[in-house]
Formats: sequence, C-alpha cells, structure tokens
Amino acid sequence: MENPILVEALRGAAVESFHRGAVAVVDDCGRMIWSCGDVQRPIFPRSAVKLLQALPLVASGAAQRLGLSDEELALACASHGGEPAHSQTAAAMLAKAGVDHSILECGSHWPSHEASERELVCRGLEPTVLNNNCSGKHAGFVCVGCAMSGLTGRPLVDFMRGYVEPEHPVMREVTRAVTVATDHMVAQAPRGIDGCSIPTYAIPLYNLAMGFARAGTGNGLPPQWGQAARRLREAIAQAPFMVAGTGRFDTRVMQRLGQRVCCKIGAEGVYCASLPERGWGVALKMDDGNTSRAAEVVMAALIEALLPLSPDDAAALRRLSEAELRNWQGRTVGSLRAAAEFRCAVSGLQR
Repeated sequence: MENPILVEALRGAAVESFHRGAVAVVDDCGRMIWSCGDVQRPIFPRSAVKLLQALPLVASGAAQRLGLSDEELALACASHGGEPAHSQTAAAMLAKAGVDHSILECGSHWPSHEASERELVCRGLEPTVLNNNCSGKHAGFVCVGCAMSGLTGRPLVDFMRGYVEPEHPVMREVTRAVTVATDHMVAQAPRGIDGCSIPTYAIPLYNLAMGFARAGTGNGLPPQWGQAARRLREAIAQAPFMVAGTGRFDTRVMQRLGQRVCCKIGAEGVYCASLPERGWGVALKMDDGNTSRAAEVVMAALIEALLPLSPDDAAALRRLSEAELRNWQGRTVGSLRAAAEFRCAVSGLQR
C-alpha cells in the first residue's frame, strides 16, 4: 500500500514536489482515533522518543535526589542546537552527579545552531560532547547511573563505562520504559545504532502514538512512570528552549501552547507528540525521511486539527503548516503546505 501525500512543495503556484507519509492518532487505551498510511510497519523513532527514554530519570528518584531543575529535565528530553545554554546545562547536570563531560559516550559534533558554531570557530575552539544534540539525554543517563551505582557500591565512572550498549543496566532500564509505554516488545524488534550510539528499536507508529498518549495522561503506565511523565512534561513546558533552541519548531510550538502539546522530532522524518487534554498521542513518519520541512508541516497541521485554538494560536500554527519558502535574497519563491486531502481528512477530529 502506497502511503498518501501529506505535504506539497510549491514553486510559485505550481506543485514542484510532494512528500508521502503515515500518521497514527491513538488514545491511551490503544483505540485508533485516526490514521492514514501504513501505521503497523515498524520504523526507527530515533530521537522522537526521548520523553519516554527519560522516564527512568525521574521514576528512579535520581532527578529529585540530585535536585535537577526544569531546564535540566527538559534538556534530558532534548535534541538541542548546541547553544551555550544547552552545553552549560548539560555540564551542570553532570556536576550534580559528581563527574564531568569525559564520561559521555555520545561523541562530539559542531553545534547545529549556526551562530553558536561560528562563535566556537571565532574563539579557536573545537566542539566537545557537550555540543552534541543528545548531550542532555546522555547526561540524564549518567544521573540514572548515579542512582544505580550507589546500590552496587561501584564508582560511577566505572559503572557507566559502555552505558550505550544494549545490555548495560542503564540502557536495559531505558528500553524497559519504552517497552512498557508503547506495549511493544522492543527487545525483540529490529535494532540499530542511533546517531548518539545508543540502541534504537523499530516500533510501529500505532504503538508510538499509544505510548505518547499514555505519557500525556499516565493511564496505562506504572504509577511511578505516570508521575515521571507528568513531571517531565511540566519541565518541558517551563523550559521549552532547552528541548530544541532558537527558532526551532518544537521550542516555538511549546512556548506558545505550553502543556497542551509535548512534541518531539526525530531523525528521518519522524515526529511524536502528546496531547494530554485529548488523551491522545500522535506519531508520524515521512517516507522520504524529510524532517526539517515536511514532518514539521504535518505536525503543525495535526495540532491545528486536533486542538481547539485561539485565533492567534491558530494563525501561528497555520504559518507552520503553510510555510513560506524564501531564497537567499529574502524573496518568496514558494511554500510548503499540508496537502488538501490530508487537511480535509483530519479537519473533523476536533469535534
């Protein structure tokens, strides 16, 4: 079955190209609210599931014991741009655990935030693991390990060695959280290695959407994980800059809508979101892996359709679901827009 066209790219007034994909909207009981395309095909969610991967950070008691702030908890769920506030917050998390950035196994890369990259270059500095877009998530893993190592009596640095491997106690706990939330046997699913070196498991969009519905209501999760999901969503709503950064879609949407939406992008055109007031979760995948363009347009159109919005909020989301394209001179050359059939199909879901 060929997935439907969800996004059209226009040059002037003519459709120049299009992007196909699949979407699942599911409630916390597993009831399919709406879907299009193949939502049962297992896909790698990549960074879109960081909220679920962070559940042990709070449920283990590590976050409270270390006194992690809203900013630090939000960063544990982030794919950030490597701006100074991001790297400094990751370092602060590690300091609370009594270690420094040398413990992280996510690898180094230049900040994706262009101004922050230029600043490092101008200062003659090289990027570190703290600039990695997953440094907050990995710092969160270290904090979980801090709680676990205390039970073993082993030094934290020794205990955390190789923590990115599937059989490490920290990674087993992270995998367990994703398994329970999505009701999918993750350990038996196809496995790959994510960009930050941790395991990534193929999960159907249906299960991902259900996991995010549960993270929004707590229903279907063990009590301590339901409470953890609530605490993480509250932190993200208080510090949405930490989840992405300047000008980024996730930050912009959650700055505007607060706890009404908890959304997270992943590589290769994946997006997941929790809509707590509806008790629904959303998961989508673009066939061509188009993340920064098509996936954002689809998520914006879904939020428009699924939530009652004020005129100002609706206008802001419409600017994201019908995104203007400009050239290097600043001239409007076209747009990206949610396909009319897709927008019509989801238009009645708000009722």
